[in-house]
Amino acid sequence: MKRIKTYSRIALAISGFLAAFTILSLAGCRKSSPGKRGTIYATLASNPNYSILVYAINQEGLKETLNRESKESFTLFAPDNQAFQAAGLNSPSDLSKLPDSVLKAVLLYHVLASQTLAAQIPQAANTPVPTLNGQVIYATRTPAGKVFINGIAVTKADISCTNGVIHEVASVLMPPTGNIVQTALGNPNLSLLVAAVLRASQGATNVAAVLSGAGPFTVFAPTNQAFINAGFPNAAAINAADPNTLTKILTYHVIPARVFSSDLVDQSTPATLNGETVRILLGKNAQVKGMGNTTPSNITATNIVSTNGVVHLIDQVLLP
Repeated sequence: MKRIKTYSRIALAISGFLAAFTILSLAGCRKSSPGKRGTIYATLASNPNYSILVYAINQEGLKETLNRESKESFTLFAPDNQAFQAAGLNSPSDLSKLPDSVLKAVLLYHVLASQTLAAQIPQAANTPVPTLNGQVIYATRTPAGKVFINGIAVTKADISCTNGVIHEVASVLMPPTGNIVQTALGNPNLSLLVAAVLRASQGATNVAAVLSGAGPFTVFAPTNQAFINAGFPNAAAINAADPNTLTKILTYHVIPARVFSSDLVDQSTPATLNGETVRILLGKNAQVKGMGNTTPSNITATNIVSTNGVVHLIDQVLLP
């Protein structure tokens, strides 16, 4: 798959962890050279490419845990400085502006309570794995040996440490802050989508209740500009539309499965919640096309994790 943008939510962490975009590399994992390098903390601290991560660990009092020589072992998915900078966190001073509870939740979402080497990850898609913050991440290992966490590539695997292992990841992993509806409510760029969901729920199907259910679901979420381009410039225009018509369109944006960007297959036609199909196109940019659209929609941001699925932003409303 070509590189596509992945969505990072740190810059809006206080109001729901929603924010900037980052580039998702789908290259295979690079194995580190064998041999012990010291503790997880010491290994990170010895590499200037992890200086922002090290600062965050120190800030939240996790140094002792990750520097401890004991029978305990950990797995750390480590974003390097470039990953933090792509998320809008260019320096330690930017991290210090985040509430401690937010930063600690994000850090612990990168840590497993035992050592897991890349080859020990099941050769399957989206295996749930509990993290130290109490929430799960979804690990994928392909037949070719590529590893993804929440759809984000592991770019360097199996950095061996005396108290566990480090896997470098291409992006900061953001823990979910609610279900799909709550995630959309926390993103100002999805306010017209929220209005459409609420209006559709006044018809025969309570769309908000469906998208708040157990799932898992994948939502291709049109941004506000996408709705404006489709002739819905504001919430008043959406509220004037027929709820059942909106339901048919909105459920066409939902796949009843958890599909990260790493799961997308070129030219595939996954079934949507309304029973019809969309087409996935993976050329220079990742795209999704509604069968009633003359042109495909660009997938502009990916892998926004919710408690009941995943959201990808698109720049065009899909038509059945």
